This record gives sequence, structure tokens and C-alpha cells, in this order.
Amino acid sequence: MLPVVTAPGDVLSRRCQEVSADDPAVVALAADLLATMAVSPGCVGLAANQVGVPWRVFCVDVRGHPKTGADHGALVMVNPVLVSATRKERAREGCMSVPDFTGDVRRATRVTMGGYLPGSGDEIEVVTDAFEARALLHELDHIDGLLFLDRVAGPHAVHPRQTYR
Repeated sequence: MLPVVTAPGDVLSRRCQEVSADDPAVVALAADLLATMAVSPGCVGLAANQVGVPWRVFCVDVRGHPKTGADHGALVMVNPVLVSATRKERAREGCMSVPDFTGDVRRATRVTMGGYLPGSGDEIEVVTDAFEARALLHELDHIDGLLFLDRVAGPHAVHPRQTYR
């Protein structure tokens, strides 16, 4: 498991650099991101800069989450680009890099995103909706240097994270 950078870490507020999808270091990072996400309770996405690497790489896996509609399984995208986004809705988000808060964020619920697969470098296009669309947009924000706190919907939209016992 890789250590997660928390706000206000500098790497979280800068746009990440594009990388070659077939670079062995990118492939290794993709595996490490998936492994870190898998052992982090409640985590459905993780961007490279959240583990201190300023590259345009992230992973998303919403399988088993109660808000999941579309589900492409464990997905790693290299150099992702938003193609289209429609149907905005407001919902609560949290983040491993902002461990003590959640916030209400307005995001598209129908998304098309292009990018590349690590290793093969094959170009992919993901068309999705609901919670998976939100997760993709959240991670894209990360590699663009934004946190969900930068998008909260209104002055009272940030909430202390509740713990349940």
C-alpha cells in the first residue's frame, strides 16, 4: 500500500503531466494504485498525485458500492480526457486526501471519457453514468490539480466526516 498525500500537499494542487501508457513505471504505478485502493475501506478511486506521483493516471472501481449504476470493474486510465458530460446532480463526496470532511458537489451523471490503458497503450473510451461517472470526474479533477473542496456547492456544503461504530 502506498501512503496517501493529504491536503494541502503541493502535488494535489498542480496539473499532472502526461505520460506514456506503455512505460513500465506507469504499469507498475497502475498496479500499486489498484492495490492501495483495494485495501482502503470505502475507496472507489485513486489518482497518481494522491500517492505523490504527478502523472495523469488514475484508477476507479465502483463494484459493490450501493450507488453504482454502470460498472466497468477495476479501470485504470492514462492521460484521460473528458469527451462529454451531461445531467448534473448534486451529491455528497469524500476523499482519502481530505480525510476529515465530505462535501456536496454538483457533477455530471452521464460521462464519456477517453484515455489509454496502461501496458498496452490501447486507446479506450468509457461511456458511463451514475456513481461511476461521478468517480471518474472526481479523479480527473485530482490530476487537474483540484480537490472536491474546490467544487462544493455552497457555503454550508462541507461536512465533518461521520464515523459509524
